[in-house]
Amino acid sequence: MPDWASFLTAMTLTLVRVSGMVAFAPFFSSTALPMRVKAIFVGAVAFLLAPLVATLPNARLTLGFSSLLGELAVGLVYGLTLTLLNEMLIFAGQILGVQFSFSMVNLLDPTSQIQTPLLGDLFQLMGTLVIITAGLDRIMLASMVRSFHAAPLGSFALAPTSALEIVRAAGGIFLAAVELAAPVLAATMLVEISVALLGKLSPQLPVMMLTVPMKTLTGFAILIGSLALWPRFIEARFSGLLDLAERLIAAPGQTAGLVSALGLGG
Repeated sequence: MPDWASFLTAMTLTLVRVSGMVAFAPFFSSTALPMRVKAIFVGAVAFLLAPLVATLPNARLTLGFSSLLGELAVGLVYGLTLTLLNEMLIFAGQILGVQFSFSMVNLLDPTSQIQTPLLGDLFQLMGTLVIITAGLDRIMLASMVRSFHAAPLGSFALAPTSALEIVRAAGGIFLAAVELAAPVLAATMLVEISVALLGKLSPQLPVMMLTVPMKTLTGFAILIGSLALWPRFIEARFSGLLDLAERLIAAPGQTAGLVSALGLGG
């Protein structure tokens, strides 16, 4: 007869870990997915994984405040680390929104429930499309399953240095966003310089009327041309963040200098 007490304990701990990831990770945290669907998905994953992870070495099948907090910390490390990818895309859209004269065009982001730039929402949607088409969502779930080997059930304790590493990784948002927006920034800057020189050569030229449409048309043309590089760029940053999350789970407090090597700006 199966040991139902151990099974339910393992399922509960697994449920807490997977829920923490689903709450913040890209694609899974989207409000476009109904809450019932998310709940059924998390419950199904926990039900399927519980018999396997309960038999792993060093697994502690005890329900307590420390064990529940540790499992929640594992899920949050994954979720909060990977959500930096969405923040990078939104910030890149905000930078280009200023260049396209769209800085005042904001929409209500259904994910964060705050006003975000129009291009930021567009970039976030395109990033989600890359994640789905490249199968990164399945890679993320596979990494979550591997986390039970690195941090068995009920044995993980979040170190303060792990939180500091996530904060340092958040600093890479700015560099990665500038890298993503660099082609369009360079093109629009050249347009501004060219129009300014034309204005000096011909003072009668309506410079103010030409700058905005020329910048916008040139920027969109360069943006469309640079979309071919987006999958590789996003996959590289996603892999770097996932690697960081795995190392934080496997060896909390021993990742000093890792962000500078493979973080968002790597």
